[in-house]
Amino acid sequence: MAVPKKKTSKSRKGMRRSHHKAKEPTVINCECGAPKLPHRVCPSCGNYKGKQMLGKVDGK
Repeated sequence: MAVPKKKTSKSRKGMRRSHHKAKEPTVINCECGAPKLPHRVCPSCGNYKGKQMLGKVDGK
């Protein structure tokens, strides 16, 4: 079994982990102006690629 010969320092451990951060999600604006994630149906108007996929959500 492989065992490290020396202790990994805090700075080296931090440098290795510097790329392990969460990315900010990409947000685009729908035709209606509401923010949405790309390649998904708009939650406010129900459009996807210019076509109506879902009925309007009015909270009724």
